[in-house]
Amino acid sequence: MNNEKLIINNNKKRKLKHSATGKVLYSFFVIFYLLFAFACSSAPKKPTAIFTERNIATSQLNLANNTANRGRYEEALLLLTEARRIALGTDDPQLRIKTSMSRGNILYATGHLSEAFIELESAAAEGDASGEKVLASLARIYIIRAELRMEEDRERDNAVLKELTDRLNREINLVKSDSLASAAGYVTLGMVEKLGGRWNEAESAVKKALEIHDKGLFLEDTAYDWFLIASIRSVAGNYNSSIEALWQAIRYDRRAENGFGLASSWQAMGDVQKKAGRNDESRSAYRRSAEIFRALNFIDQAEKLEALL
Repeated sequence: MNNEKLIINNNKKRKLKHSATGKVLYSFFVIFYLLFAFACSSAPKKPTAIFTERNIATSQLNLANNTANRGRYEEALLLLTEARRIALGTDDPQLRIKTSMSRGNILYATGHLSEAFIELESAAAEGDASGEKVLASLARIYIIRAELRMEEDRERDNAVLKELTDRLNREINLVKSDSLASAAGYVTLGMVEKLGGRWNEAESAVKKALEIHDKGLFLEDTAYDWFLIASIRSVAGNYNSSIEALWQAIRYDRRAENGFGLASSWQAMGDVQKKAGRNDESRSAYRRSAEIFRALNFIDQAEKLEALL
């Protein structure tokens, strides 16, 4: 289950044009044509043909999630379109839930919270109706995370945070049989605790997710866990330990060859070094981040960082 693998930075969009993902998508279209050239035949499809469609949808879904993890949200949504079509056409509950969650997570990452809520609530309802209890709980974990985003823009309300924490703990208990779903719950719990100013509890929660991701060799997720730990430490004023965590994030994103994650961590490194009063180190980190963003064709982000130099 890869639906929780989304999202730290949420404002980088690029068109799908002459990219590696575009070539992959083109290949999928060719496959679709070869497989379904005779789809208009009146003969009923065999079970193996339906299974093939579902496999293609799953591949599209995984590719969309990986593309979103690299900040290319528009490309990811395009990939999800075909996966969603197959999910609806085969009326496969798991695929319906997973495609809705993936779309909801991308909308969350890009700041379209109202649309994200619609997709995530649809996923939760489908999970409840079809008996997919773990997926339903995972969707509700993502809903809580989206609600938390709204709380970030308001004055802190401890009663609201406690209510979110209680709901989250209930969902974590329901997904304990699924390690990756549990990790998603712990990451979200860390976000809640961070917003409440409970630094130790926040880091402890994220480290539970970190243990799961590191053990399973989920490199990008491990990198994000360290990124979030660095954010918690930075907000708490522990700049040196925050920088140590960012080095860990960089280490794992290098292993995963996730340039978007690397650029984001170097940008965060520049922010933390600046807070610590180390302007030379800050500019050096910003410059490295800008170089990576520009190499990945995230020109707007690169130019913003270059302006700081």
